[in-house]
Amino acid sequence: MNAPRLLVAGLSGGSGKTIVSLGVVGAWRREGLTIAPFKKGPDYIDAAWLTRAAARPCRNLDLFMQPPDIIRASFATAAGEADMAVIEGNRGLYDGLDSTGSCSSAELAKLLDVPVILVVDCTKVTRTVAAQVLGCQRLDPGVEIAGVVLNRVAGPRHRQVIEESIADICGLPVLGAVPRLREDPLPERHLGLVPPPEHGAEDDALGQVAGLAGDHLDLEAIRDLAGAAGAFDVPEADAGGAALPVAGAGENIRIGVFHDAAFQFYYPENLEALSREGAELIDVSPIHDRDLPEVEALYIGGGFPETLAPALAANESFKRSLGEKVAAGLPVYAECGGAVYLGRTLHYEGSAWPMAGIMEIDFIFSPRPQGHGYVELETAGENPFFPSGEILRGHEFHYTGVKGDSYTGLPFAFRVMRGHGFDGERDGLCCRNVLATYTHLHALGSPAWAPGLVRAALRYRSAAGTANASNTGRE
Repeated sequence: MNAPRLLVAGLSGGSGKTIVSLGVVGAWRREGLTIAPFKKGPDYIDAAWLTRAAARPCRNLDLFMQPPDIIRASFATAAGEADMAVIEGNRGLYDGLDSTGSCSSAELAKLLDVPVILVVDCTKVTRTVAAQVLGCQRLDPGVEIAGVVLNRVAGPRHRQVIEESIADICGLPVLGAVPRLREDPLPERHLGLVPPPEHGAEDDALGQVAGLAGDHLDLEAIRDLAGAAGAFDVPEADAGGAALPVAGAGENIRIGVFHDAAFQFYYPENLEALSREGAELIDVSPIHDRDLPEVEALYIGGGFPETLAPALAANESFKRSLGEKVAAGLPVYAECGGAVYLGRTLHYEGSAWPMAGIMEIDFIFSPRPQGHGYVELETAGENPFFPSGEILRGHEFHYTGVKGDSYTGLPFAFRVMRGHGFDGERDGLCCRNVLATYTHLHALGSPAWAPGLVRAALRYRSAAGTANASNTGRE
């Protein structure tokens, strides 16, 4: 594979990686290039913005949740037909799970043999920027830092001093300087950027960011650096995505997927894994649909039920329809915000909003994260989707938790080995054929997930067919 590629990294979170990544993707797309976007780490929101900017699914690459051979195969498959592959890093370049920087953006850059552009926040600093860049160069010579982009530059003199320092001390080109903006086109809130569906003017924001890149970055030089990356050799066994999970036999199973402004956190690989297993995916909106359509299973991803709580609470007919299907045995897999929706009430900003009432527990939104980071689980209880003893790796980022002790005595599927889950020890609350977890899984790192959901759907359809046949026989 010879696709030009680069990784946009920073010295820390909030350095400007996202604006630079979106900017170059948008600017190059204006030129007619096909861009394959990627996000390092377990991030849905930045990935959603990159998806919009590139008009192609952004794929997450994560060394904790996915084995290296799977990452290489996934990257090669998605980037192989593109003119350019752009990876946005996360946090600081060398920030990882531990003091050695394991699972960091730097480790991903080495795995994929990709040059790094370092974005530096220049607020109230000049020559010290060169010292920071030099430290990154020397910490691991195996990481190819190819150039620097300056962000939040105060003016021409400010840029000149920093640029000359970097050239003299680091021997690196400055590939552009983004000025300090009066207003951020990508505002933030508690989980990061406001997602595209809730932004309200996402096309204007992306246009503004692409314009910034066109005006202030040396796009031709950046493209040349990306093009100078060597051939990316994927082992023959991994080529073409052969290392990815193999299709099953879902027999045209219909799986509903919540998709609207309240529920939007899905890895494209998860949806693709269900499709490879033979499932037909049906978009469902608990805000706009009056009833749950005829499906054999339901997948509810994460999102922001708290900010859309009034609309979710008001759709009584949908909640009633969902409750009837769950009572009849419908398998439901719910992650984070999806789990919250299945509860009895959601307490948010002084109000208690009635949710679906599938589980007799109440959730409350807190001002601080209740769980944030990587998760490792062991399947330790009966559940509709995973065999006992299965080890699962994922991540969590939630401000909600269970209010009081209303879940005391309820069964959980998972023992928490790393992370928080519901209470620091357990995750995966089970109720009928429902599994509600705070952990987000990635299908390429949890190959048992998609087949487990499809098998549960097949069992439900078989049981429903048997019941219908029995009822017909009695008439």
